[in-house]
Amino acid sequence: MKTDKVLQVLYKERRVGTLGMGANRKIAFAYEDDWIENGFSISPFSLPLKKQVFIARKDYFQGLFGVFADSLPDAWGNVLLNRLLKKNGVDVGALNALDRLAIVGTSGMGALVYQPEYKMEIGESRLDLDEMASECRKILQAEKVENLDELYRLGGTSGGARPKIMTRVDGEDWIIKFPAHVDGKNSGEMEYKYSLCAKRCGIVMPKTRLFESKTCAGYFGTKRFDREQGEAGKEPKRIHMLTAAALLELDFEQPSLDYHALMKLTKILTRDCEADLENMFRRMCFNVSAHNRDDHSKNFTFLYDEGTDEWRLSPAYDLTYSTTYYGEHTTTVDGEGANPQEEDLLSVGMKAGLGKRKCVDMMAEVQTYVREDLAEYLET
Repeated sequence: MKTDKVLQVLYKERRVGTLGMGANRKIAFAYEDDWIENGFSISPFSLPLKKQVFIARKDYFQGLFGVFADSLPDAWGNVLLNRLLKKNGVDVGALNALDRLAIVGTSGMGALVYQPEYKMEIGESRLDLDEMASECRKILQAEKVENLDELYRLGGTSGGARPKIMTRVDGEDWIIKFPAHVDGKNSGEMEYKYSLCAKRCGIVMPKTRLFESKTCAGYFGTKRFDREQGEAGKEPKRIHMLTAAALLELDFEQPSLDYHALMKLTKILTRDCEADLENMFRRMCFNVSAHNRDDHSKNFTFLYDEGTDEWRLSPAYDLTYSTTYYGEHTTTVDGEGANPQEEDLLSVGMKAGLGKRKCVDMMAEVQTYVREDLAEYLET
């Protein structure tokens, strides 16, 4: 397969702009004139709304700006896509970032879509969740699977490391996760309990659920916040979203962020929304108290509301017991990654403009609920 070296970027069937492959595989983007007149900046810091050819300078987004890299699958999604491409005789090494965006087409996270879309012929099967989990396990162990098409159809454009599918349940869009090879058998139950505890801690969460299994305690599911259910019989509304990694053009696979920066980002992007600042502070406290150290820059997202022309912090996600290969938080707390203390948390909150008394109360509330609800995971 091969693109025409040009892709159109669309939002709700309106043309936003054009992506083009330039010299040295550098990728350029330019807004449409009409979008400049009537649209919004799809990436406020990197792509201001003006007539200009923007050229990406970073290498770790495959030559793309972060907003477009957010549309691409990573980790699990790439595993599935590369397997399926090889199965169809495509030279994976020859694909560039525009080719991969063309494969994403209309199926990516968020609201942006890409044309012309490259569609692969994908068959369907009717696997239950336990069968899917088994097939995912085989893929992670580099074994041959019989239902690759179905797994790609359901999860090939997803992000994150854990195997997952994106599907509809009772008319709503959900993401359902399966254990990775390094996870415990009941990792789904653990993430579900973490989600319930996070809600109790005052953290805004999407609807979550533990889906039944005959082989484990259940599979963790979370309702997608980049889709909003519309009228019966109509496609759900797509919500424009940007991760902190995309907004700040950061390599999420490298420790490159401190919660000071996340609080500042929240303050600037949401125009000093106190509710969002407090929620970001609570997430920091929760991640420290509940030992969620894989708190990288792609695990924080902001949603755009076209009606009010406002950005808001998205509901929280990927909250579970986790560590990193170097044993520290990916996002440091006042410069401390290995063992953040209360004074570090307090420093972040107060420098963001939250009062000391409020910070102390939020820290205590989070610590209390984490100790009560998650002790079984934190005492091992």
